[in-house]
Amino acid sequence: MISDYAKYRFYEFLPGLSIWFTLILTVILSFVKPLWMIYFILVFSVYWVLRVMYFSIYLILSWFRFRKAVKLNWYDLLMKKFPDCQQKRKNVIFLPVYNEEYEVLRTTLNSFLESSYPAQKLFVVISGEERKMEHWKNLQEKIKKDFSGKFADLIFNTHPKNLLDEIPGKGSNIHHAEIEFKKYIDNFGWNYKDVITSVFDVDTVVHPQYFAHLTYLYCLHPNPERSSFQPITLYNNNLWESPSILRIMSFGTTFWMLFSLARLDNLVTFSSHSMSFQAIVDVGGHSKNIVSEDSRIFYQCWLYYKGEYEVTPLYIPVSMDTVRDDSIWKSLKNLYFQQRRWAWGAENIPYLLWKAPKVKEISWWKKIGIIFREWEGKWSWAVVAILITVVGRLPLYVAGDQVRQSALFFNTPHMLEVMMTLAMGGLFISAIMSMLILPRKPVHEPHFKYLTMIGQWVLLPVSLLFFSALPCLDSVTHLMFGKYLGFNVSQKKR
Repeated sequence: MISDYAKYRFYEFLPGLSIWFTLILTVILSFVKPLWMIYFILVFSVYWVLRVMYFSIYLILSWFRFRKAVKLNWYDLLMKKFPDCQQKRKNVIFLPVYNEEYEVLRTTLNSFLESSYPAQKLFVVISGEERKMEHWKNLQEKIKKDFSGKFADLIFNTHPKNLLDEIPGKGSNIHHAEIEFKKYIDNFGWNYKDVITSVFDVDTVVHPQYFAHLTYLYCLHPNPERSSFQPITLYNNNLWESPSILRIMSFGTTFWMLFSLARLDNLVTFSSHSMSFQAIVDVGGHSKNIVSEDSRIFYQCWLYYKGEYEVTPLYIPVSMDTVRDDSIWKSLKNLYFQQRRWAWGAENIPYLLWKAPKVKEISWWKKIGIIFREWEGKWSWAVVAILITVVGRLPLYVAGDQVRQSALFFNTPHMLEVMMTLAMGGLFISAIMSMLILPRKPVHEPHFKYLTMIGQWVLLPVSLLFFSALPCLDSVTHLMFGKYLGFNVSQKKR
């Protein structure tokens, strides 16, 4: 009899196995059957060019929706359509804090004050760590001095250290804060369905229209407790100060989010997001013993509500920090670990393989679809850049004389060149869009740095290989062998 632990470990082994099997098999076939591999690389290149075109179409569509959304006065629209919403709905923001500088938190809180939605209607829960008690006490003193009386309520929560069945990190911090805030809600007798909960990273600077837009869509939604609300994520707070590689990867994350918002069927909560407190209570809160709590909360809700749960796109952005540090080497190290932590979202694959079959009310078609999208996303993340930049040319180098004399061998480099030229169209679109969402240049930055912002895109192949594919490969390999990663706190300095 196979134990449940052994079954779950087998599921954890599968994502990494599929990735390593692909990479090892393609290398072996490059030597054993180079002609097969040449055909495969050509077909794969065509497929990937089509994917780039597909991605670009949705990216442009999402961009126009974004530009339209930020021009509207959502607070006026909210008051016209739902004049009693501020009495009925409560906006609550959770901010988990670890070792961040006060300047980061102060900027975040100031963005709430500058919101078109009245700050006196916002409840702000700031949750610090007992592990950093001295730092947390200092932060509380500064926050009270600068922000007391400016919100509906400013609530401080301390997450105790060494609690059972927890991984120290953002997820466990939020989980504890949610439990404590439920007592606060129960004391006032609020309806959980009327509490709009935003769970933000501490460096999240909201657009002035964010809370008005969120509240409008929440009130408009026919069943808002069955939906999360996902904004566009920009990394604009310290973008000009950051190294080129960090900027490229930050833009890449933003473009991926824009694509996902337009496509919808691929949309899962990521980083800062909002949802009903009713859903949080129903599923027992954000997970306290995993790293990827931001995406896991969506899957928790999707399973609990038997597949009847969705993510509603918010085309109003929130701005966050890149993982910039004091030196470029520290910054690159932070970037690698951040990408590895994000790739650790592969832990959702065994979770779904384990949980989804037990929910009989969800059709097998839906189950297969959601598992495939999560699995294929991690597979592509780890494999594509390596196949295109490294393995793709290998059969051409090691092919025997018989293959070298074929017309296919002679034409393949030219065909690959054509494919890469077509794919460059996606790179061109990315470069143009990166300039369109670029924040205003700080006064102290020279004008020629605009040229750097365009020229930095030549580093894209390097960034995709070393700061995307390899961290993902690292992450799924850890999961394969049960070497579980803890929560790595991304250092962010300005």
